[in-house]
Order: sequence, then structure tokens, then C-alpha cells
Amino acid sequence: MTFLARIAGAPITWGVDGSPGWGHLMDRERILAEMQQVGLSATELGPDGYFPQDAEALRALLARFGLALVGGFVPAVLYRADAVAESLAYVDRAAATLAGTGAPVMVLGPDSHHPGYDVQIDLSEAEWDTFLTNLDLVVEIGSARELATALHPHWGMAVVSQDHVERVLAQSRVDLCIDTGHLALAGADPVVIAKAAVDRVVHVHLKDLDEGLALQVRSGDLAFRQAVIDGLFLPLGDGSVDIEGFIDVLEAQGYEGWYVIEQDTVLHAEPESGEGPIVSAARSFAFLEHLADG
Repeated sequence: MTFLARIAGAPITWGVDGSPGWGHLMDRERILAEMQQVGLSATELGPDGYFPQDAEALRALLARFGLALVGGFVPAVLYRADAVAESLAYVDRAAATLAGTGAPVMVLGPDSHHPGYDVQIDLSEAEWDTFLTNLDLVVEIGSARELATALHPHWGMAVVSQDHVERVLAQSRVDLCIDTGHLALAGADPVVIAKAAVDRVVHVHLKDLDEGLALQVRSGDLAFRQAVIDGLFLPLGDGSVDIEGFIDVLEAQGYEGWYVIEQDTVLHAEPESGEGPIVSAARSFAFLEHLADG
């Protein structure tokens, strides 16, 4: 089966993020209709409460647009004892929705206690110990519902860089969601990580990157959210990330999971019909069609 049959979308590509004050949220039915129009086969869950939490209601909603549910980004603060109980309760609730709707993967965002993604954190050794202990609990919650748990390195969260990824893989049994844009933003090479984590990659987020804006984010001269507004994440094939080489490596290694077009976007208002995020999503899908045909 060509990888083109395993291309999904994510609500964040349409500007839907759970961070306070992120931006305008488009109507969920419009987003699902535009995913279908682009040619996507599936979607992720989106932030808590955006889609129905009841699995039967969610299945019915997605079925109207011919879409499956393949996973969901579930942020959880795992390194602070005062936040763990609330985070694990959310993880359990999200896992129930994902499993009940037939999704194979829970994508864990190793969240920060700071709102948004603009503040970088560096865990102490004690915090790393707490994080890894609670990470095992998240994996157990997923396993109990027959879900793979894929940790997603993410700018502004507890796991960001290549050395963070290597530590998590060495000291836990969690699987990995490679996000090409966030890893490249942190100065890592997604191709190198894909080769090193061959048996642990179970989910993928595809982003391309404006390297000029990325340099400003890395240096601290530009906040992450503002960089996203300015166009940090580009349609696939338009930026500095080797998307083709990355997919070639994964496919050669026998990767059978989903590729999610996930281009973080901030919207200030509802786009006109046929405009807005659908344009970038369609451009990314056309790029992947070209790779598949090649």
C-alpha cells in the first residue's frame, strides 16, 4: 500500500490549538469538510473538548465526512507532582475516546507548566525522575486500552531536543511520534532520529520549516507563537526540512503508521470560503502525491 493512503490531517493545521488565546477556532464541521476536500483519509482528535468526547458521537461525526480517527495530541504535565493527577485524568479520558473511536495511537505532548509554547524549560534531575516515572503510567493507560503511546518532542515542552529524545528512548518504553518541524526547529535532524529509533516510531507529524524564522526562535529573538503567525511552518516542500528523505527512510524501514499533515497555524478570523488553511493543506498533499508517484 502506498504511503499516500496513510495521510491524515490535524485540527492545528486549521488553527485549532488548546492553548489560551492561541487564535480563532474554525467550526469543526467546516474543517472536516475541508480535510475531505483536500483528499485526506483521517484526522487527529484536536484539543480537549473540540470534538465530541463520546466515542459513538465522534464516530458518527467523522463518518459523515468519510474520515477515520488515527490519534490525538494529548498534552500532560508529568514532571510536577502538583499537576500529575489532573494530567493523568485527562490522559485517561482522551485514551477512552481514542480507543472507542478506533484510533491506534495516543500522541503524548510532554507539556510544560507554563501556558503556551514560548517559555523553554530545562528539567532538573529530580524532575526527570518524576517525568519518567509518570511517563510509564501514561504508557500503561494507553496499553490498557490497546493504544500505542507516542511521545511527541515539542518546542516549549519538557522534551525538545535530540538529547532529550535519546534519553527518553533509553530510559522508558514509550514509542515516538516524530514531528519533522519541531525537531528541526530544535536543531535536530529528523532523518537521523528516524534511523536511530527505527523500532520505536509509530506516528509522524509532517511539517516544513522557514529556517530564517527558526533561527530567530532558537536565539530567543522571536517568540514561538509570533513565529507561527509570521509563517514559521510552511507547506511541505517549501522549506528547509528534507521531507522526501525522511519519508524514504521510514518507508525503507517498514514504517506502516500514519503521516499527519500538521502545519501549526494561528488564525485571527474566519477565512473566506476556499481560502485560509485549506490552501496550504492542499499544497502539502499535492507535494506528497508527487513523492508517491515518483
